[in-house]
Amino acid sequence: MVGVEAATLADADEVADLWVALAEGQRAFESHLLADPNRETVRNAVARRAVADELLVARGDESIAGFVTFGLESGAYEQDTTRGLVQNIYVVPDRRGKGIGSALLAAAEESLTDAGAEVVALDVMADNADARRFYRRHDYRPHRTEMEKRSENDTLTKE
Repeated sequence: MVGVEAATLADADEVADLWVALAEGQRAFESHLLADPNRETVRNAVARRAVADELLVARGDESIAGFVTFGLESGAYEQDTTRGLVQNIYVVPDRRGKGIGSALLAAAEESLTDAGAEVVALDVMADNADARRFYRRHDYRPHRTEMEKRSENDTLTKE
C-alpha cells in the first residue's frame, strides 16, 4: 500500500536521488538538464520545497515510490488567473502503472487549488509520448508550445 504525504527534510536526499533518475531519463527526450551535476542544487531546492509544503511523496514500504513538486506561479507580470505549477513528478519505474502518479498529481492539484490556483499547468517533453498520454488522461491539454532549434553558423549552411 502506498500513501501520499507531505515530505520532510529527512526525505531531501532520497528525493534528490529520485530527481537525478528523473533527469537522467529525460535525456532520452533531449532534455538539456544534467543529472548528477545538479544533485546538490536539487537537494537544496527539495529541502526548501519540503519546508514550504510544496513537495509530496508517495511512500511505500520503507522507501519513497515517487514525488511531486509544485507551487503557485509568481512573476513580474499581472495575469487574469492564478496558475499553479507542477514542476516535477516522478514514480520509480518498477512502481509505475499502479496509480501512484495519479495519486501524486491529484494531491498536488488539490494543494494548489486550496492555495488559490484557478488553473494548473505543467511542462512535458514533446517526445515523451507516455507522459503526454498520462497527462491527457488527467484532462491536461496543450496551452503553450515551446520551440527550439540548434544554433548554426550561417556561413557553413549558405552556398
